[in-house]
Parts: sequence; structure tokens; C-alpha cells
Amino acid sequence: MEDKVHIADSGAAEPTPAKRPETQRVQVLERAFDLLNALVSLGGTGTAGQLKAETGLAGPTVHRLLHTLIARGLVHQLPDRSYALGANLVPLGEAATRQLGGLAVPQMQSLVGELGESVNMAAMESEMVVYIAQVPSPQSMRMFTEVGRRASMHSTAVGKAMLATMEPDRVRAVMASTGMPSMTAKTLTKPGPLLEQLPVIGQQGYALDDEEQELGVRCLAVPVPQGPTRMALSVSGPTARVDDAFVRHAVPLMKRTAAAIGRRYSRS
Repeated sequence: MEDKVHIADSGAAEPTPAKRPETQRVQVLERAFDLLNALVSLGGTGTAGQLKAETGLAGPTVHRLLHTLIARGLVHQLPDRSYALGANLVPLGEAATRQLGGLAVPQMQSLVGELGESVNMAAMESEMVVYIAQVPSPQSMRMFTEVGRRASMHSTAVGKAMLATMEPDRVRAVMASTGMPSMTAKTLTKPGPLLEQLPVIGQQGYALDDEEQELGVRCLAVPVPQGPTRMALSVSGPTARVDDAFVRHAVPLMKRTAAAIGRRYSRS
């Protein structure tokens, strides 16, 4: 709280208070966030030496900050003495991603009006996709995905759209961590075929889940640029309605909407 100074009335003009900087930055907080971001960039775990190299901070500073973050549950130390993101970050991340989903709803509603099918927004969280917003189709037979639902990346269009933005080694690490469970007979369950798809997805700018998550359902997704984390926008519906002609019509509209959502995120 800013201190208040009371000056007795002596007939003289009150001195003008010194102007404070518009943004008051706290260096120790910036350094703590730098460490957390460094852990994210290292894939969630890293040694003290790696964190020192990533952040440019001195070794004693890194250790002092890590001890404080561990005490708050934001970081934890592994048996091999490396460090990992802590469990207390999870509710913070979940609350933030749901808030981000709410920001996208107006654009998603417009897209439902143009396409007539359900529109979802998903983000990458703990190497899975989590659905953070949905606007359902007005049609009687429609797809419904519960907000907060988690799904594998390899079997969903939103997941594949996000995987296509990663380096192959990072994709392999994600698949090794989560596995590639079979959801339907059409689900890809080996890294090789998935890795072959991703450059094509990156080049065309959209991913397709053709009954890989649920039989009778086709979903297409585009990545959201400028998002605070990896995110994707998807449209899903019955295979009879979401055919090749629908995909050709929908993809340009989805890319336009995703770009508008990304610009909104960049301003918020």
C-alpha cells in the first residue's frame, strides 16, 4: 500500500510527490518465474546446472529460489536431485486455461453460426489435451465434449494440430510419456505413422481425426497462433456431415477464427 504523507497547512503550496514508475517490477519474482519458464522449456524437469545455463542466474541464486519454490509446492526435487514442476501449479494452470477458453467463446459462437457444427477449444496440459471451451451445434444430432475433459494427443485432431508445432524429438518424448492407447480401430498406436503425418499437418495447417477418438465422429482442428501455450480450435460432427467438402469449406474459416482468437490473447 502506498504511504500517505500528511502536511500541515502553512500557506505554501504542497510539494508535488515524486512520480513512481508506471510498472513496479520485483526482481526476485521475475527470477522465480524465469526458473519456472526454464523448467517448462526443458520439458518439465532439469538440473540446477541446466537451470543456471537457461536463466543466466548465479548458482547460489538458483538454489535459494528453488528452495522457496519447493516450499510452496511449485517445484519438487526428484530422487536423482534434478527438479520438476510441482503439483501446486496444476490448479493455477487449470484456472488460467479455463479463463482463456472464455475469452474465445464469442469467436467460437460466430464459427458455429457459419458451419453449424460444434466448436471446441483445447490446450496442452501435462502432455495431454484439455478442453477449455465449447459452443455446441444447434442441430439435434451433435457432438458434445465436456469442458475440463482430458484426452490423448495422438488420437485427437486438436492434439495432432499441437504436435505438428513441435520438434520430432519432443513428440517422441510426449508419446513415450503418455503411451498411444487405442481408442478405436482407426487410432494410430505407433510413433512412426504419427510422425509421418505431422509434417503434412504442419504444411496444410490443419489436422484431422477421422474416427480415431470415437467411431462415427470426424473432427478437424487448426492451431491457435500467439496463444500463451499450445492451443487448437476444432470443429466436430458426424462423419456423414463432416465430409471432404465440409473440410474444404471449414478450414479457411477456422484459420481466420483462430487468428482472431490469437490476436485477442496477445492483447490480454
